[in-house]
Amino acid sequence: MPDLHQPLMIITDLDGSLLDHHTYRWDAATEWLTTLKQHDIPLVICSSKTAAEIIPLQKRLGISASPFIAENGAVVQTLDQQQIRLPDNTLTYDTLCQRLATLKTDYRFTGFHDFSDPEVASMTGLSEAESALSRQRDASEVIVWRDSDEAFDRFHDALRAEGLALTQGGRFWHVMPAGSGKGEALRWLLDHSPGETRTTIGLGDGPNDAPMLDAVDFAVVIRGYSKTPVTLSRTDQQQVYHTAHHGPEGWREGLDYFLTQPQ
Repeated sequence: MPDLHQPLMIITDLDGSLLDHHTYRWDAATEWLTTLKQHDIPLVICSSKTAAEIIPLQKRLGISASPFIAENGAVVQTLDQQQIRLPDNTLTYDTLCQRLATLKTDYRFTGFHDFSDPEVASMTGLSEAESALSRQRDASEVIVWRDSDEAFDRFHDALRAEGLALTQGGRFWHVMPAGSGKGEALRWLLDHSPGETRTTIGLGDGPNDAPMLDAVDFAVVIRGYSKTPVTLSRTDQQQVYHTAHHGPEGWREGLDYFLTQPQ
């Protein structure tokens, strides 16, 4: 089991994990956030949120110096504050949206690119200012599917033909460059992080968190609201914990399980 006195790194999803799915608060996690700071344990955000959303949130959490993973792994900010688009630096958000636009003649869906800030606010519970930050995208698009299940299967194939991938978040579907994802981004970040090797604990609640939870040493699957279960490919079940609670209560429960067990 991991130990607070050994080199650790905590990698966390935000919505539905560290942040409450409905209120976006993290009150139940506050004690653990303080403990991690006291032990100099890095807290790395790994989220579908944009860099524009994550940077001010890091300030409020007191972890501004930490690297982070944004847009489901399509964007990584390194320890020296460089933002890298993965895996293909040439695929910009505008280019991605242009590729999606060509598919709208055959499929019914709407992207954040097409919504206004008030419309995003009404769907998410964010303020209009926060919604504006969620629409400042660098390398992925959020879509609302409005077509049939049968059409969705064909849409998925059409995205692959365009060099794009699809993943399901807590509320929406996310389109990003093929070869990107939370697991790939985390492995890239760990490979490019200086210093000693750290034992990693990951926490997430949605299907899009599965690649990240497969890439860490110890995984906390937080009870979520998605109809799609979080299915991991790893077989070391003794290093995976499923919480009984949602959101930050589950986040606290997961760290309690791995970091306060008898050593």
